Amino acid sequence: MKMKLAVLAASIALPFAAGSALAADKPQFRCQPGETYYMNVMVSGIEYWQPVFEMFKQAAEQLGCKAEYSGTPEYDVTKQLTSFEQILPRQPKGILLHPMNADPFIEPIQRAHDAGIPVVTFAADSPNSARVAYVTSDNRREGAAAADAIAKAMGGKGEYAVLENPGQGNHDLRVTSFIERMKEAHPDMKLVGRSVTNQDANKAYQSVLSLAQANPNLGAVFMPEATSAIGAAQAAVELNKGIKVMTVDVNEKVLDLIKAGDMFGAINPNQGVQGYMGFMALFLAAHPELIDPMNDYKRTGANPFALPVIDNGFAIVTRDNADDFRWPAYKARREKAAQN
Repeated sequence: MKMKLAVLAASIALPFAAGSALAADKPQFRCQPGETYYMNVMVSGIEYWQPVFEMFKQAAEQLGCKAEYSGTPEYDVTKQLTSFEQILPRQPKGILLHPMNADPFIEPIQRAHDAGIPVVTFAADSPNSARVAYVTSDNRREGAAAADAIAKAMGGKGEYAVLENPGQGNHDLRVTSFIERMKEAHPDMKLVGRSVTNQDANKAYQSVLSLAQANPNLGAVFMPEATSAIGAAQAAVELNKGIKVMTVDVNEKVLDLIKAGDMFGAINPNQGVQGYMGFMALFLAAHPELIDPMNDYKRTGANPFALPVIDNGFAIVTRDNADDFRWPAYKARREKAAQN
């Protein structure tokens, strides 16, 4: 009886063993030793990038890959281009890129493509380049959501202004869609001023003071990024006229201002998903042997993994949920998880 059981067990195990051997010959969702992916940004010290890179790194570690952070600390497209080009000789497996401006990156991305290095853009795009995917929250939806929130808080009637950074694609889309939404859905909301601040808190501070002086009934100010928001909120507090300041993106200072009631609110993209999906898009683009979609990629020679847009979503940040978006607390949580 024992002999029969042993034979039966062996006969059951053999097909599974054969299956395992066959599976071992197939491509696996793992990196080869030393396989490295880079993330490249401008103004590299701002807090926004940290949760993006945290989950970029998390995805890399789960697949046995290496992740590196790179860029320039300055708001300078030429210096970011240099930092991007310095990555190419290192032969990375892929680059997750936030291009400060779209067109200057077309040629460098093409060179990366020609060298077999896939590039995925995130949060800002270079749509006419050879990048294989773009991960972002929908900037138009962000601007529209901000407009709806402010208009609702003001009862659908009043005056507003915008601060902007012309030339940075994702910021331009946020401002344009904010204004368009006000015109279409809230016709009693009147745009009374626009000011270029280029992510400078001091310029934003002075701009709001000037806008309020020229427009005594100014009720709200919108800007597409967090640095200007800090200066704008300071001016609004000093003016003490109830001006509602709303921005896109958060950092600790912005969250403190929202919690204190000194800033109306913010739209915050889901940065972690940006980083995680950005890495996964790069990995698949770098390993086209893993996928075989039903399209014409074999005929055209295109990368079989290419997605025009991956939407990472966003949240509206208020006093009620502001603490959920604090980077130090999230970082501590991630470090604790890494120790377990």
